[in-house]
Amino acid sequence: MADHEKQREIMVQRQIRARGITGQPILRAFREVPRERFVPEEMIEFAYEDGPLPIGEGQTISQPYIVASMIEAAEIGSNDRVLEVGAGSGYAAAVLSRIARRVFAIERHAILARHARERVAALGYDNLDVVAGDGMQGLPDEAPFDAILVAARGIEVPRALEQQLAVGGRLIIPVGGEDVQQLRCVVRTAENAWESHDIAPVRFVPLLPGAVPEDGTRAASNHQPARARSLPELIADAAVPLGDVDEPGFASAFDRFADRRVVMLGECSHGTHEFYAARAAVTRHLVERHGFTVVAVEGDWPDAAAYDRYVRGLPQRDDAPMPFRRFPTWMWRNTVMPGFLRDLRTINEGRGEDDRISFYGLDIYNMSGSIEAVLAYLDQHDPEAAAVARERYGCLTPWQADPATYDRAALRKGYAECEQAVVAQCRDLLERALGQDGESFGAAMNARLVASAERYYRVMYYGGAESWNLRDSHMAETLEHLLEARGPRSKAVVWAHNSHIGDARATEMGAARGEHNIGQLAREKWGEQVALIGFGTHTGTVSAATDWDGDREVKRVVPSRRDSYERLCHDSSVARFLLDLSSDPALARRLAEPLLERFIGVIYRPETERWSHYSESVLPEQFDAYVWFDETRALEPLARHEPHDQAPETWPFGV
Repeated sequence: MADHEKQREIMVQRQIRARGITGQPILRAFREVPRERFVPEEMIEFAYEDGPLPIGEGQTISQPYIVASMIEAAEIGSNDRVLEVGAGSGYAAAVLSRIARRVFAIERHAILARHARERVAALGYDNLDVVAGDGMQGLPDEAPFDAILVAARGIEVPRALEQQLAVGGRLIIPVGGEDVQQLRCVVRTAENAWESHDIAPVRFVPLLPGAVPEDGTRAASNHQPARARSLPELIADAAVPLGDVDEPGFASAFDRFADRRVVMLGECSHGTHEFYAARAAVTRHLVERHGFTVVAVEGDWPDAAAYDRYVRGLPQRDDAPMPFRRFPTWMWRNTVMPGFLRDLRTINEGRGEDDRISFYGLDIYNMSGSIEAVLAYLDQHDPEAAAVARERYGCLTPWQADPATYDRAALRKGYAECEQAVVAQCRDLLERALGQDGESFGAAMNARLVASAERYYRVMYYGGAESWNLRDSHMAETLEHLLEARGPRSKAVVWAHNSHIGDARATEMGAARGEHNIGQLAREKWGEQVALIGFGTHTGTVSAATDWDGDREVKRVVPSRRDSYERLCHDSSVARFLLDLSSDPALARRLAEPLLERFIGVIYRPETERWSHYSESVLPEQFDAYVWFDETRALEPLARHEPHDQAPETWPFGV
């Protein structure tokens, strides 16, 4: 059983006191109130995380630090009367009741208000009243108040609340639009005078008028007695159901994007069969019927060149190694790829040279050969540094949210001593892989790769946003060169992870860490000629490793979190669908409240899933459309299924 008292003390020390809030009454109150009693049962294990949590009815319990900041700004004393607007689960009001003489809290959702009353009664907090009502109107019968705290954003400060402040009282409220608000302090300086100042940027749910009875109907003052439809219901209404991937009509739902110059098809994991099979079906449809001639993937350029030669019916390079033989082999050597490449080759056989489909790798040759070179060198010259490198490569992902992970993988002395040799080894590895290419375009692209390799390997060696940004800039520039080479009428299908194709500006990657990605850069380059299509799942199995360069395992995907976009899709009860976010503005607005989204790469660590694989995002800004498979299965590697002969037609899969 979790030691909640110990977790509570850690929360107070790390999340509140360490951030500069040192008032003893506030710290004592947070030590006393059990936060685990104010969250849904399924959220108890996350009760002391440093962030908000869902509590039902589309509401959240605020981050502890934000609650503490608002209480500090209100300068609440032990003899004060306090009003809280937006009680939610009752947690902040309970903390306030341990500081002030009398606390009143208003919650517009009657069911939340009732549950909050039950919680505070069970805890014996008899100086706190929680009532259901319209928070924008306050509680005029109980006014004046020495402090009013509003736990929801408003475009402006409600006049009724200003009027209910005592002279000298302070009103704390988030003010602003949807994206970011300013936490504002309003002080009543005289009977008819108020002053205000902003404290800090914050993000809150909106402050809404009226009250919502427990039966879900709206307040009479709204004159709309219909129950508001839930987000899962709206998703179900808007979803375009998809059949089995193997059905002939599966890909026809994607005809709506056929007029785009670039269609990017994502995946929320590198090891899910349905994502690869669906992308193969959609790509076949687009190249066969809608004039797409470039297929570009999140794969290494020299390895993909072997696939391109096969697709175009060209002879392979003499003594060329088998492509995609390094970790993670299952990404591009799996049971989906042979049939897909054979289909592209068959389509090409009936076309002229200018109309043939080409297959390219956009990547800068980093996630396999270069890391392999780093580890090989360090294993030989500094095993301790090699152990650190393996840990760092395993956790260094754009959605990693736990700073402690980076602390464990901090750079050590051995890195600086090995840097020059490792960079030289990576560069040599790349030059050998590229070899000699007689085609002018291929030779030019190879030269471009070599020219940028040293800079990339140096920044990759130390990790961070610069490494990520350089890699995605390279992929975006490579795509641009490919389309230029194929002419103004060329069209491309791109396969990459959701973290690469979903606009980074709508995720923590861009908002908090200054990272961009190929999806964002493509939108900036081609605007509405680009379609960004994400893929997601609720549960099932996945092919992934526990550590970088580790063995492939079939791992069980933990069912999606209740505070995630995936859970909304699961709760729609539609097993497979396409959700066109760009064509339904009303749904997009409802989905625009930031939620968690899951990202699984070639590494999957279910035991730390919240911090290792979830990141906050705004789905309708991140993607133009979203493809959903409620339950999925692990992608099968090709090793056990490859033909065991050397006939030329088996290339590039023969062994």
